[in-house]
Amino acid sequence: MLRSGPATSLARSAYRLTTSRGSRDASNLAFRTSKHLIARVEGLKRSRSLALTAYRPLSTSLQRYATTTSEAPYDHIDKKHEKEVANEELEHHPEEVSTTSSVHQVFHEKGVPDEEKDVDMLAGIYGDLVGAPPLKHRLSRWLTVVAQRVIKETFALNEVPREALYIGMAGLLPYAATSLSTVYLAWDINHASLDGQGFLISGETAEFLLHIIQPLQMGYGAVIISFLGAIHWGLEWAKFGGTQGYRRYAYGVVAPAVAWPTLLLPVEYALIAQFTAFCFLYFADAKAVVRGWAPAWYSTYRFVLTFVVGASIVLSLIGRGQIVDKLSRLPSPADRLRELRESQVAALEQEERERRMRVAAEDEEEEEEDGDEDEEE
Repeated sequence: MLRSGPATSLARSAYRLTTSRGSRDASNLAFRTSKHLIARVEGLKRSRSLALTAYRPLSTSLQRYATTTSEAPYDHIDKKHEKEVANEELEHHPEEVSTTSSVHQVFHEKGVPDEEKDVDMLAGIYGDLVGAPPLKHRLSRWLTVVAQRVIKETFALNEVPREALYIGMAGLLPYAATSLSTVYLAWDINHASLDGQGFLISGETAEFLLHIIQPLQMGYGAVIISFLGAIHWGLEWAKFGGTQGYRRYAYGVVAPAVAWPTLLLPVEYALIAQFTAFCFLYFADAKAVVRGWAPAWYSTYRFVLTFVVGASIVLSLIGRGQIVDKLSRLPSPADRLRELRESQVAALEQEERERRMRVAAEDEEEEEEDGDEDEEE
């Protein structure tokens, strides 16, 4: 009897619902659905909308039951409660009655004459973070503690060997001494230019000492940069982190190749070049620590030393910047080389002139001798 596709699908879905192990409500619903489906088999054969029943039999059957059943709807109407609500007296609010009270407001709420302004939802949080003194003090205290912890961890030198720490700190003394001396001498030169005499020494003496101290600082910086590169040769020979070959030897070659030519530059350019070299060497050493080519404490140790050296160079540059227009220009190594070359050229020219004069004198003597011989004959 039920040989058509839609009818067969509906019958199977009803059978599955009645035999499934679902909940009790689902079984009762499927049973009620099957009663109405059997009665409408002929109508299903002629309905074009049931072409999808073969694909979704359960949902289609439930939809048909919900729209055509004569039984009570799913939502039960509580008539007793409706009577109680109907007998209640409505509250009256005459203050809300106006010519526009019955108009439905689209962009704002009823009873609000003007459009509501946007409320800053973060205003309270901002007030708690900034305006409230207790929280402000707590944040300040917390930031202070964090900063102290960061500084303490950054400059912690507990793992550094004591010998390396003491010798390294002692090696900073010449840099600090030359930088502080540069600052003082610059101040004394300024004092002399304003008052006519220096504070402790004369302006000429301060300038003379400054011309001695600055080359010392430049030369010491070149020595330290070369030494920092040579450390990697020692690590390579000790096979710390394995044998790396030319990559690690390159540190010891590049460092002095960069350091010593700075002595040919003017003082300001030389100090800036050495500051850049110190910074690049620090990053190279930190990368070597990450790669395992150097001890774990070496990066912190190098950071502290580089920080002090960099600060000293900056102080020297600031001091010289204050008196750059008051200093007589000291000959640089390049100027000395140029002067030497010019002196050599002048010496050669003088020698050539003397040789020509000597040759000319000899020729004159020969001519005089020839003249005397002719007269005697």
